[in-house]
Formats: sequence, structure tokens, C-alpha cells
Amino acid sequence: MHAIDGWIVGPQGLQRGTLHYDTHIRSMQLEGEIVAKPSDDAPRILPGFIDSHVHGGGGGDTMDGAEGIRTLARFHLRHGTTTILPTTITNPWDKVEAALDAVARVRAEQATEENLLPDIAGAHLEGPFISPDRLGAQPPQTALPTAERVANVLQRDVVRVVTIAPEIEGATEAAVAMARAGVRISVGHTRASAEEVAQLAHAVRTASGTIGFTHLFNAMGGLGGREPGIVGACLSDPEAFAELILDSHHVHPTTFLASYAALGPRLLLVTDAIRATGLGDGPSELGGQKIEVRNASARLPSGTLAGSVLTMDEALQNAVAAGVPLAAAAHMTSGAAAAYLGLHDRGRLEVGLRADLVVVGSDLQLKRVVAAGRDVPGVG
Repeated sequence: MHAIDGWIVGPQGLQRGTLHYDTHIRSMQLEGEIVAKPSDDAPRILPGFIDSHVHGGGGGDTMDGAEGIRTLARFHLRHGTTTILPTTITNPWDKVEAALDAVARVRAEQATEENLLPDIAGAHLEGPFISPDRLGAQPPQTALPTAERVANVLQRDVVRVVTIAPEIEGATEAAVAMARAGVRISVGHTRASAEEVAQLAHAVRTASGTIGFTHLFNAMGGLGGREPGIVGACLSDPEAFAELILDSHHVHPTTFLASYAALGPRLLLVTDAIRATGLGDGPSELGGQKIEVRNASARLPSGTLAGSVLTMDEALQNAVAAGVPLAAAAHMTSGAAAAYLGLHDRGRLEVGLRADLVVVGSDLQLKRVVAAGRDVPGVG
């Protein structure tokens, strides 16, 4: 049994105490009042981060296959991500299939001291079921979600989230089939109207599914007074979840705060990180396309943003810097994604849940990461 002393984050704030754990949280001894902002420098103990949209990091990429997935997963684990969804990109269908098979293979591996990875809760299939008119940084190799392709995806039993454009042919039928199989349906890379989004959401919920939105505000247009679009459909939906990339390039801090005001506990921060994350400025690659990283911004030669070089610990810091209390920021980086993905054994610090822990200092710099009770080397 292990123990950590410090400020333990809860839904209402932080409270001094001691957390005892092995593979799971076994007990918590709490004392004193709940506060929004501690007055001393004792460690802050948070639930491990959950990143539901991450292409790469540390030189690895989901499309590389198993070793690339291990590389990116190890990198993000050192930044506090204890649950991860390796994310595909639009490519020829056989390459997408190979990437999904690689995620399944790595997911099935037995964790060892030499092979300590975040929990791979499945894959995020971002592309090819998107609009060719809203590619963002996705390669122009979109495909329609035919019944054959959907069956192909579902028989692999590894996809947990799929990004789909509601307006493309076969989108509703595909979304319903995947929702019935437990896949989260995320609206993104789309030119759909608010009405088309609402129709898809209704069909998915009729099939007992869950609706989300992929990197809100990006590759979907904006919010207008007479044309609410995808953003309006999202912010007005009382049940939808939404991803947001808080890296100072994709979304303005004020826009982030407006989204938080509308979505509350259903707003989840993601990285959308690429291979170049952690490698500094210079040339890199995304989905077979050349990109350049300059001043922590990754772009195609056209200037289009191409994913990010964000990590989840930085996302937490950016949320607090924007004015969100630490407890709320911790929920955005963990609890919201757990609720969205249906992962009921993590995302909060409660007795009986997985011992996925992040420890930060009063400056929110990462000090320690614990994955299912195991200390992660190379942190800080």
C-alpha cells in the first residue's frame, strides 16, 4: 500500500488529506475545509488525465503501427495522460484498417515494468468519414461510411469514438449502427447545418448513443446570429459533450470560457497532438503531409493548423491561466472524458476507482504520475 499527502481535488474544490492506494484507491483521510485555491505549497493530487484525441507524440504516430503507438503513449504518460485513445487520420482505407489493428494489438498487451503505458481505452477514428470540404489538416482521401466499412470497423471491436460529418451520404445509418455498438459519435470536419446536426443527434440518441463534437470551433465554421451552424448546435444541446484544444492557437481563451459557460461539465480538453509533440520546432509529418512547427504551432505549408504540440499537463495549466478553478480544470482533463467515454472506474478521486493519479506543485508543474498504482519514471 502506498500513500500521498497533499491537497486532494474533488468536484467542489480541494481538501487536505492522505490518499492510500495500490492498483486502486483504497482510502482517503480528509481534513479541514474545501477550498478553491490552497494557500500553501503542498502537492495537489488530481485524477490522471484522459486524452480522447491524440495522433502522436515523442516521434511516434498512430498511423506508424504498434511501435508508433507505444512511442506516443509512453510520451504522453510522462505528461500525466493515464488513459489514451490513439487517433487515426484520413488515409487510404487499408492504412486505416492497419492502424486500428495496431491499436487493438497494443491494447491487448500485458503491462510490465518495461512496457508501462497508459490504459488504451480504444481508438478514435478521425477520418475518413468526414466532409471533403472541411478537411482541416486531414489528407484529401475521404471515404463514405458504407455498410461494409462500418461492419469492418465494428468487427475489430477497438473504436471507441468516431468523427463523422452528418451531411455525407450514409452518415445517419453509420452513426446509428456504431452507436448501438457503444461507439461515441463525434460531429466534426463538417459543413452541416444546425438542423442536420440535430437530426443526427436525435437518431443516435434513439439508438441509446452519445453525441460529442470533435475539436470545437475547428474544421466546422463559426457561430452566426442567423446561421448557428455546428457550434450553435453544440452549445445549445443540453446533453452533448465537446472536445476543445486549449493550446493558445486553436481557440481564444475567451472563446474557451464561453464554451465552459455553455457546456459546463461536458467540456473536455484534448491535445490533438501530433508526432512532433515534444520535439521542438522544425519539420515534421502528419498523415503523409509535410508540416512545420514554429513557436509551438504546427501548420501545413498552406498555413492551416495541423494538430497541436500540446500535452495534457499544459492544457490543465492553460485552463487555470484562463480563469477556471483547478477543480474544474481537473474535471475537463479527466472526469469529463471519463463520463463521455463511459469509463466509470476512473476520472475522479474516489475509493474503489483506479489509482490513476497526477501530482502537481502549487505552480501546476508536473511532479509525479501514477498509472494503475505504478509510478511512472521520467516525470518532471
